[in-house]
Amino acid sequence: MGNLMGSWRYKEPSTVEECDSTWETDSESDEHQPGGEEEDSGISESMSPADSVRGAEQLDHGSPQFGDMMESSTRMKRSFYAAKDLYKYRHSYPNYKEPRQPNEYRNLRFYLNKIPLVPDGIYIEEILTKWRGDYEKLEHNHTYIQWLFPLREQGLNFYAQELTQDEIKEFQSTREAKRRFLLAYTIMLDFFGIKLLDKNGNVARAPNWQDRFQHLNESQHNYLRITRILKSLGELGFESFKLPLVRLLLEEALVEGTLPNMRHSALEYFVYTLRQHAQRRALLRFAQRHYHPPENFIWGPPKKKRIPASGSTGTRVGRNEAVERSAGKARSPREGRNNWEVEDTDERKSGEWKTAKGSKVLQEGRGRVDLEEYIETIPL
Repeated sequence: MGNLMGSWRYKEPSTVEECDSTWETDSESDEHQPGGEEEDSGISESMSPADSVRGAEQLDHGSPQFGDMMESSTRMKRSFYAAKDLYKYRHSYPNYKEPRQPNEYRNLRFYLNKIPLVPDGIYIEEILTKWRGDYEKLEHNHTYIQWLFPLREQGLNFYAQELTQDEIKEFQSTREAKRRFLLAYTIMLDFFGIKLLDKNGNVARAPNWQDRFQHLNESQHNYLRITRILKSLGELGFESFKLPLVRLLLEEALVEGTLPNMRHSALEYFVYTLRQHAQRRALLRFAQRHYHPPENFIWGPPKKKRIPASGSTGTRVGRNEAVERSAGKARSPREGRNNWEVEDTDERKSGEWKTAKGSKVLQEGRGRVDLEEYIETIPL
């Protein structure tokens, strides 16, 4: 039996539907599985460097031309490239061949301040101490993002080394690296107009949100960076931080109207970095309620699953609502769930955050020293 199971290989996905298991069960069954995450599906090949470059070019999903084309088309379609790319990510790149060169853990050494990023020759401590609030530098420098948020795939900076499974394990067990990684995350959040609120990854508008949201809405190449950041969070032990960020961006794009140009990227890319089926379903149901025109929403369940069996309407609706509530409510720190509700916008707008007993509050106007003290309180 062991040999038979070991030789079993799934077919390489060839359609968007094969890449997307979000609505496969559309039930609470996966809530009772450890993590409710997708399992490896035995992808038979990895992306070549040439494919990676072409894919990165295709991944410019924030370009105005692409957005206009998608919105004006009467028959909108999802991107197969995006679906396949995120399918591989969610399944931890099964059968991905680790780099052949000797493993030096260059990403970890960079975060331990032992080597600089290449080609700029900048150390992580310089970025953490001098780059916060330097929005011109963060906007126009295109080499640092692959070092700050490494992945198990090649980016456009070929000096940056891909993560390996062994390096990921070492990184996750190194407190100093994780502390600096969180500081780098807060710098990028501030660049986007967002602030980190607590150790669960909850986020809200930062004091500078108006100017930064306007910039983010116009400089859509940053959507590529957000996709990378979300992926890297999951690789380096902060999977639970994704849901609050994606939820905030969806709300700003679809409800508040502050980031209208982001809505396609958020739905096509950001949502699908989440590994838990129920979390993706909850986000997509939320998005579907606020998407206009509703007939252009292409991320919902297949039509055949929207039609309940005779006499089961009430049961189906109740079950779907239960799934959405279960994905949104915090259950325990061990499960890593995050607390967000559709109506909880006033607290976010006010810039205030009420914590549980014993937690520190990260309020508006705090400087770098307080931020570092706050990061120190997060158990890593």
